[in-house]
Amino acid sequence: MNNIKNLHKSEQAVSAQLFFRGSEGAVRALQIQQNALLKEHITQTPALLLCVVGEVVYEDEQNKQYTLQCGDYVAIEPLVKHWVKAIVDSQLLLIK
Repeated sequence: MNNIKNLHKSEQAVSAQLFFRGSEGAVRALQIQQNALLKEHITQTPALLLCVVGEVVYEDEQNKQYTLQCGDYVAIEPLVKHWVKAIVDSQLLLIK
Protein backbone atom coordinates (compact mmCIF):
# COMPACT_ATOMS: atom_id res chain seq x y z
CA MET A 1 0.00 0.00 0.00
CA ASN A 2 1.22 3.53 -0.76
CA ASN A 3 0.94 6.71 1.28
CA ILE A 4 1.17 10.32 0.08
CA LYS A 5 3.73 11.09 2.80
CA ASN A 6 6.19 8.63 1.24
CA LEU A 7 6.47 10.77 -1.92
CA HIS A 8 8.50 13.43 -0.10
CA LYS A 9 11.87 13.70 1.59
CA SER A 10 11.16 14.52 5.23
CA GLU A 11 14.06 17.00 5.55
CA GLN A 12 12.60 19.42 2.99
CA ALA A 13 10.37 22.17 4.39
CA VAL A 14 8.42 22.37 1.10
CA SER A 15 8.23 19.56 -1.43
CA ALA A 16 6.20 19.08 -4.62
CA GLN A 17 6.08 15.78 -6.48
CA LEU A 18 4.12 14.67 -9.52
CA PHE A 19 1.34 12.44 -8.18
CA PHE A 20 -0.66 11.68 -11.34
CA ARG A 21 -0.59 12.79 -14.98
CA GLY A 22 -3.72 12.41 -17.05
CA SER A 23 -4.28 13.13 -20.70
CA GLU A 24 -5.41 16.70 -19.97
CA GLY A 25 -3.81 17.69 -16.68
CA ALA A 26 -1.76 16.69 -13.68
CA VAL A 27 -1.98 16.35 -9.92
CA ARG A 28 0.94 17.27 -7.69
CA ALA A 29 1.38 16.14 -4.10
CA LEU A 30 2.62 18.97 -1.89
CA GLN A 31 4.16 18.64 1.54
CA ILE A 32 4.65 21.77 3.64
CA GLN A 33 6.12 21.42 7.09
CA GLN A 34 4.91 23.42 10.09
CA ASN A 35 5.59 27.17 9.71
CA ALA A 36 7.10 26.69 6.23
CA LEU A 37 5.98 28.86 3.33
CA LEU A 38 5.32 27.90 -0.25
CA LYS A 39 6.55 31.24 -1.59
CA GLU A 40 4.45 33.46 -3.80
CA HIS A 41 3.97 32.35 -7.36
CA ILE A 42 1.50 32.49 -10.26
CA THR A 43 -0.23 29.69 -12.16
CA GLN A 44 -1.03 30.03 -15.85
CA THR A 45 -4.05 27.70 -15.63
CA PRO A 46 -6.94 27.30 -13.18
CA ALA A 47 -6.09 24.98 -10.31
CA LEU A 48 -7.64 23.40 -7.23
CA LEU A 49 -5.75 23.07 -3.93
CA LEU A 50 -7.06 20.30 -1.65
CA CYS A 51 -5.85 19.80 1.93
CA VAL A 52 -5.48 16.08 2.67
CA VAL A 53 -3.81 16.27 6.09
CA GLY A 54 -2.91 19.20 8.34
CA GLU A 55 -3.77 22.89 8.24
CA VAL A 56 -2.54 25.65 5.91
CA VAL A 57 -3.40 29.25 5.13
CA TYR A 58 -3.83 30.17 1.46
CA GLU A 59 -3.49 33.87 0.60
CA ASP A 60 -3.41 35.81 -2.65
CA GLU A 61 -2.76 39.30 -3.96
CA GLN A 62 -6.52 39.96 -4.12
CA ASN A 63 -6.59 39.84 -0.29
CA LYS A 64 -8.30 36.45 -0.21
CA GLN A 65 -7.31 34.33 2.77
CA TYR A 66 -8.55 30.83 3.54
CA THR A 67 -7.60 28.38 6.26
CA LEU A 68 -7.71 24.86 4.85
CA GLN A 69 -7.96 21.73 6.96
CA CYS A 70 -8.53 18.08 6.03
CA GLY A 71 -11.00 17.96 3.13
CA ASP A 72 -11.09 21.72 2.50
CA TYR A 73 -10.19 23.08 -0.93
CA VAL A 74 -9.85 26.38 -2.76
CA ALA A 75 -10.00 27.23 -6.46
CA ILE A 76 -6.91 29.12 -7.60
CA GLU A 77 -7.41 31.65 -10.36
CA PRO A 78 -4.84 31.89 -13.15
CA LEU A 79 -2.45 34.87 -13.20
CA VAL A 80 -3.09 35.74 -9.53
CA LYS A 81 -0.05 35.77 -7.23
CA HIS A 82 -0.61 33.47 -4.23
CA TRP A 83 1.26 31.67 -1.43
CA VAL A 84 0.58 29.01 1.21
CA LYS A 85 1.83 28.75 4.81
CA ALA A 86 1.55 25.59 6.88
CA ILE A 87 0.23 25.93 10.42
CA VAL A 88 1.12 22.28 11.08
CA ASP A 89 2.82 19.62 8.93
CA SER A 90 0.50 19.30 5.94
CA GLN A 91 -0.14 17.21 2.83
CA LEU A 92 -2.03 18.75 -0.11
CA LEU A 93 -3.01 17.91 -3.67
CA LEU A 94 -2.73 20.52 -6.42
CA ILE A 95 -4.99 19.66 -9.34
CA LYS A 96 -4.50 21.38 -12.71
